[in-house]
Amino acid sequence: MWQLLPPAALLLLADPSKAVVLLDPPWNRVLRNDHVTLKCQGDYPVEDNSTKWWHNGTRISSQTSSYIIADAKVEDSGKYECQTGLSALSDPVKLEVRVDWLLLQATKWVVNVGEPIQLKCHSWKKTPVVKVQYFQNGRGKKYFHRNSDFYIPEAKLEHSGSYFCRGIIGTKNESSESVQIIVQGLGTSQTISSFFPPWHQITFCLVMGLVFAVDTWLYFSVQRHLQNSEEWRNGKVTWSKGP
Repeated sequence: MWQLLPPAALLLLADPSKAVVLLDPPWNRVLRNDHVTLKCQGDYPVEDNSTKWWHNGTRISSQTSSYIIADAKVEDSGKYECQTGLSALSDPVKLEVRVDWLLLQATKWVVNVGEPIQLKCHSWKKTPVVKVQYFQNGRGKKYFHRNSDFYIPEAKLEHSGSYFCRGIIGTKNESSESVQIIVQGLGTSQTISSFFPPWHQITFCLVMGLVFAVDTWLYFSVQRHLQNSEEWRNGKVTWSKGP
């Protein structure tokens, strides 16, 4: 899921000893012929700014901190990693290059409740698109006469689902392929916790059960002791003859 986080979150959550790959612009799904820049964030030794890059496990000749894909091709798809002189190898970042007229892009595909969702209906070679409509689970959610991003300030669980966009390019009605947006967070944990009591209640029940068991054992032990004492006082003790 780390490749779905925004750049700022990646920098905060990453191991400080690891390099981090950032996408500029921040979309991990792009169209053929798009311009993409991958940036390597990490620590460098003095007078050595060289950077190592890998694409699908194969070393790339570039040694600059930014790896530029000026004219994206399908074969540029895959996982990218980088490493600096004082940083360990980064986690891989996945890039998808698609061939289509329209592509739905998102800064994150998995978001937490309360976080923003930003969707972009991206056209091939930035061809003008009008009458753009965004759909969730087959139902229209937002309409723009001119192409604009669809922005949800605070995600809720009901925002999860399958999304695509549609618009007019020239005289043709074009649609993007559908993609999944997943919203997760407090709602999930609350649903789970509703089936299980809090830990302090469980502890209380265990302690009370243990106290009850000990109390029961003491009760029957005392009862046996008192019964034996009563029999002794009443002369009910029976002596047996030896062999």
